[in-house]
Amino acid sequence: MTTSPVALVTGGSRGIGRSICIELAKTGYAVLINYNTNLDAAEATRAEIEKAGGVAEICPADIAFAAHRESLLDFTLETFGRIDLVVNNAGIAPPKRLDILETTEENFDRVLDTNLKGPFFLTQQAAQIMINQLAEKKISRAAIINISSVSAYAPSLNRAEYCISKAGLSMMTSLFAARLAEHGIHVYEIRPGIIDTEMVKPVRAKYEKMLANGLTPIRRMGKPEDVARAVAAIAAGHFPFSTGEVFNVDGGFHLRVL
Repeated sequence: MTTSPVALVTGGSRGIGRSICIELAKTGYAVLINYNTNLDAAEATRAEIEKAGGVAEICPADIAFAAHRESLLDFTLETFGRIDLVVNNAGIAPPKRLDILETTEENFDRVLDTNLKGPFFLTQQAAQIMINQLAEKKISRAAIINISSVSAYAPSLNRAEYCISKAGLSMMTSLFAARLAEHGIHVYEIRPGIIDTEMVKPVRAKYEKMLANGLTPIRRMGKPEDVARAVAAIAAGHFPFSTGEVFNVDGGFHLRVL
């Protein structure tokens, strides 16, 4: 069993997840990098962490599937012997961006399975592990961080599935925060705005124009590192009297300035 705290980060090979893994490793966490299909990206993330003196391991799993979630948790425990932090970061956009009047059940199911059902049941299982490890004093504190989106409240009519999944993730944060507080497990939500990742490539030009015209008070796209720093601050235990809290990392989008 490692003496370092251990973070399990879903979707940790690229984009926001990759930056989260790297930032957590800098703060002393041993990191389990979960990925679904891109082994090369996961290995590159691990290599960067190890080059800087950190500790990381990788594990493939599609969190939409129960057997994969179970194997991911088993692998984390077999590798590190503990789980101190879970970051539910894995998420997908709809396979096809379709108007809400035209979208399909296939689109809906795929997005909800990955973005909401997967994190819900992974959190349920991880929380039970954390409860036991806290009781046995194998770990001193535990936390769960859900990476949602401004799409939790801002509708996009050509990706309704994504918006619904993120709104559900936001409620999931509140539910688990209320349930797990008695066990000393804190649950938080980080709500990114427009972050410059592969997901925004299809609409980058649109967003750049909107930002230049004042969509957000801070007139730029966010960087994955912006989200990662927020995760690291929470993971460091700086908010011991907060749970169920939403941290906006959105350039001020939530201000709705008139």
